[in-house]
Amino acid sequence: MAEYHLKGPLTDEDVTKLKIGDTVYISGECFTCRSRLQKYIFDENNVLPFDTENRNILIHNGPIVIKENGKWKLVSFMPTSSIRFEKWGAKSVSEWNLKMIVGKTTMGEETAKMMKDKKCVHVSPRSVSPNLWIDSIEVQDVFLYDELGRIEAAWFFKLNDLGPFIVDIDCEGNNYFDHLDKDIEHKKNEALNNLGIDDSFEFTKLY
Repeated sequence: MAEYHLKGPLTDEDVTKLKIGDTVYISGECFTCRSRLQKYIFDENNVLPFDTENRNILIHNGPIVIKENGKWKLVSFMPTSSIRFEKWGAKSVSEWNLKMIVGKTTMGEETAKMMKDKKCVHVSPRSVSPNLWIDSIEVQDVFLYDELGRIEAAWFFKLNDLGPFIVDIDCEGNNYFDHLDKDIEHKKNEALNNLGIDDSFEFTKLY
């Protein structure tokens, strides 16, 4: 498994070399998004008020940002779970011309199919380090602040070697967590076998 330090805007060449399990650090410009922004654009038919051609990295994140001396200051940052946004995943990849989505966990089959078609990847944090990452992020701007509120607005960030992230969906549609689930199931069955526990075994239910 390889390690890459990539700088946006990302190209097809940048992302097609990434394989599930690889480690990635990210530099360059990106924007944030949560459910309200996607609902505002895709369900309510509003127009995204900025261009994503040269800002093709999306982070599923609702940052904590305050204003100090007339400037935005990032207080806390941590990607949120991407699977929550599977409803809009394929559309966001296609219509926003994304090359990378950053978020915890992973995404579903429809998004993975679109990522394969459009050459896009999903990466997930290898660690939980919201305050350690602040020094790697510069707040540039914010859009739809009044319409969506501070957490749900689209924030523009400039990243400086932010990471580490693991590639969990690659451009071939492979999903790291699917492979992990199969491995876990195999090892679980192997362990039960070694312990002489048969197929009728059920885990204790607490409620």
